[in-house]
Amino acid sequence: MNLRLKGKLYLVPVTLGGEDYQYVIPEKVLDAIKALRHFIVEDLRSARRFLRLIDRQFPIDESTFLELSEHTTDPEYLHYLDPAENGNDMGLLSEAGLPCIADPGSIIVRMAHEKNIKVTPLTGPSSIIMALISSGLNGQSFTFNGYLPVKPAELSAKLKDIEKKAASGYSQIFMETPYRAQRLFEMIISLCNKHTQLCIAENITLHDERIRTMSISQWKKNQPSLNDRLVVFVLQV
Repeated sequence: MNLRLKGKLYLVPVTLGGEDYQYVIPEKVLDAIKALRHFIVEDLRSARRFLRLIDRQFPIDESTFLELSEHTTDPEYLHYLDPAENGNDMGLLSEAGLPCIADPGSIIVRMAHEKNIKVTPLTGPSSIIMALISSGLNGQSFTFNGYLPVKPAELSAKLKDIEKKAASGYSQIFMETPYRAQRLFEMIISLCNKHTQLCIAENITLHDERIRTMSISQWKKNQPSLNDRLVVFVLQV
């Protein structure tokens, strides 16, 4: 089988917010993105906005966009890679950061491997990894828990389970939407042991970025306002 007849699937990095894309995405990666005309995206509006950010003249109307979200059904995405099968390079975009982490993109990547389509990851920002390496906590052994439950009882149980796992030495990474970050922080400091270490990484790569690691008892004395902030939490006992 001649793999060169097929297009590639590029895993496209997107900024974590803000306009200074050249600070977080290398120039040659930007050139590779600008050359693409077929995209699979988590959110259509944000994908188009990003492409016009990196290239004001990007031919949106001459490009194809297929949406892949939590609402996409199996029959819909089964043919998403047809352009690559026909020799066209494609880009897979998350709403922010790198695709396939805390979004459904891994379904497409797995399909690409099954179809012998070359998968090429491009360099860019990942709030999850950047939070971990900035935390001072264990970067050798860690677990990413994604978004935690919304219901109070389930959230409480999950936080207790996370802290228990953190006691084994694994850093526990999780995140929350801006409008629930403050609530999650308050749950953490009310439930976790006072000696447990917590890193709060806010608005990573943005002009008002803040990253701080302290014990739960210290956080209780220095409580931040996390309303409308993009937050990644890292916890270790």
